Amino acid sequence: MPNRAKFCKLPSSVYIRDYIVTSQDKKTHYHKIRMERKKAQIDAAIARADQKKGLLLVITGNGKGKSTSAFGMVARALGHGMKVGVCQFIKSRTDTGEEAFFSQYPHCEWHVLGDGFTWDTQNRAQDIATSQRGWQVALKMLADPSFDLVVLDELTYLLSYDYLDKDEVLNALSQKPEMQHVVVTGRSALAELRELADTVSEIKDEKHAYKSGIQAQKGIDL
Repeated sequence: MPNRAKFCKLPSSVYIRDYIVTSQDKKTHYHKIRMERKKAQIDAAIARADQKKGLLLVITGNGKGKSTSAFGMVARALGHGMKVGVCQFIKSRTDTGEEAFFSQYPHCEWHVLGDGFTWDTQNRAQDIATSQRGWQVALKMLADPSFDLVVLDELTYLLSYDYLDKDEVLNALSQKPEMQHVVVTGRSALAELRELADTVSEIKDEKHAYKSGIQAQKGIDL
């Protein structure tokens, strides 16, 4: 009780000041401990990752940003002086911002290989023929070790719609040059493709401007 009485006689401003200082010191102390532990974990994980190989990445899901993510890797690869090949299946537009930008780079080979979305063509035989022609272009890239990165944009649709032979595609991906990286995009990636991939990202569609009646925007969607 004597200590309490003495404590109560101190100005309230002292309590507040001392409490704030003590609280900040504790936060600083525990933050340092957490970050030291996190650094140790990350350093250990980096040390364990001692392999080098060409990766197969699959970016799938209903959300916006699958192709955008792939094109970000195109930019990164070109920044490192790597040779890149892009095959765009399904899409037929040649006026997109990404093509206009990347086609300026001599180390980037860009192919638009589709006739448009399947609901536009409404012709399964035509879609199959177009897909198979486009696949021949992709096959050449997948067999050419000079390509450091190959993007197969919206290839998943050609598999889920049975436009291409699944086993042929999976075999070509598994037999690609050892150090070649391949990115496959599109919704509903097959289980076999996911299993073969080194990295799989599922993009969730939580909210989309298009569903609110907003048109596709230049620089964002086109």
